[in-house]
Amino acid sequence: MKQKRDFAALSVSKRAEISIESGHPWIYDSEVFGEDRAGCRDGDLADVFSRAGKYLGTGFYNHHSKIRIRLISRSANDCFDEAFWERRLRWAWEYRKTVMGHDLESCRIIFGEADQFPGLTVDRFGSILVTQTLSLGIEQRKQLLFSLLVRILREDGQEIRAVYERNDVAIRLHEGLSENKGFFPLEGETPPDSAVTVITENNIRYAVDFANGQKTGFFLDQKYNRQAVARLARGRKVLDCFTHTGSFALNAARSGAEQVHAVDISEEAVTMARENAKLNGLEERMSFETANVFDLLPSLEKQGHPYDFIILDPPAFTKSRQTVENAMRGYKEINLRAMKLLPRGGYLATCSCSHFATDELFCKMLQEAAADVGVSLRQIEARQQSPDHPILWNVPETNYLKFYLFQIV
Repeated sequence: MKQKRDFAALSVSKRAEISIESGHPWIYDSEVFGEDRAGCRDGDLADVFSRAGKYLGTGFYNHHSKIRIRLISRSANDCFDEAFWERRLRWAWEYRKTVMGHDLESCRIIFGEADQFPGLTVDRFGSILVTQTLSLGIEQRKQLLFSLLVRILREDGQEIRAVYERNDVAIRLHEGLSENKGFFPLEGETPPDSAVTVITENNIRYAVDFANGQKTGFFLDQKYNRQAVARLARGRKVLDCFTHTGSFALNAARSGAEQVHAVDISEEAVTMARENAKLNGLEERMSFETANVFDLLPSLEKQGHPYDFIILDPPAFTKSRQTVENAMRGYKEINLRAMKLLPRGGYLATCSCSHFATDELFCKMLQEAAADVGVSLRQIEARQQSPDHPILWNVPETNYLKFYLFQIV
């Protein structure tokens, strides 16, 4: 076995070899051999070989994690110096400039494995970068990475005032990391006084609480799906379920919906949605309610067909394979109820942001719900996440958002 660099050398199972050669970057704990003899240190790079001695790649090692190695390279000639990381960051930024055009003020700049930065998310909200670091290898290199990224963006004429870390997620504990959040120190910069910033997306303004909002503060992946909803909303009575900060509802109202009712179980989310409506001068054609959608939809059936456009944008009902069956029951319940509420000729926007609720399962659920209600679904569009959240075909975890627009017939 020939080791080309001064890294620990580990061999992996045939199963891992097949997975790596198919393009997947994760190697699990049960697939690694020789850890006790290799002198591996958590967060360091390790070279990975087949049992026959074939070089397969290099990645971050962490004995705390079920994902024992996260590959970052498949070339034995790569040198993992500052130039390597700068090149990767430039690739990610150039990709966004290509696929997003001038729509760069609010976008995802780094999407983990899809950009070959395992466990790293970087979202841009105007002059604020919000990061989430879920792997030890990236955590140990974040000073370099964040400084490089800020320099790259500024050199390209982008105003970046601060970097805020949203590492308040329990999954970090599985990497041997603690939870934390706060401004990351940037040389020569004083952090802003407020953790709320205002962005513009689809010509709609939003106040984004990047310190306390869900995930990094705002869901950027539905940007163009919101435009698709807006194109159908003019003159309609719209019910936006799981509204969060009101994004789908605001797009519908701005496009000329007759009335929009936005619902979420979180009082904080509804408050933010209401404030966003005022920010855009749309409060007169919008109403808001704090309610559990699972309770609300059945209660509305007594009113006949009060809405002719219903939007279902629930949080992920499952984050593991073990709970998929229960999740699909939940998805069916809300979709079936929405189909019952809508008149013939009404419109339904429905989606799932769970990777484990595959497109096949989601479509099967929709077909069963429609059959139970006795309606047909006329498909208008099938969409996914916006291209700043790229899908890497050999990494199915990056393919998570299903979004459908139907007419009920």
